[in-house]
Amino acid sequence: MIQFNNQELQVSGKIDADNAQCYYLDGLRVIQSQDKFPVVVNLAGLEQGSTLALAVLVRWLRQTPQARGLQFKAVPEKMMKIIQACHLQDDLQIIQ
Repeated sequence: MIQFNNQELQVSGKIDADNAQCYYLDGLRVIQSQDKFPVVVNLAGLEQGSTLALAVLVRWLRQTPQARGLQFKAVPEKMMKIIQACHLQDDLQIIQ
């Protein structure tokens, strides 16, 4: 589920093959409606940090100004390991 609350794009639930496109489109609508960047993407409610979930986040990031318009918060441990293994930590702005 995607919600925009307290100036954060909050992602919850599980992103899988059946719903990844819906997550992408729902999040993209929120991101494109913003006029102030960076937008914080809070992943605290994400059930699983998979490569598919990471792909959705990267697709969102590519739709922002200079592909730098998102900051990621509460990144699940498994997703963080994928990010590090793929050397994406310099491309993704991860905040505490």
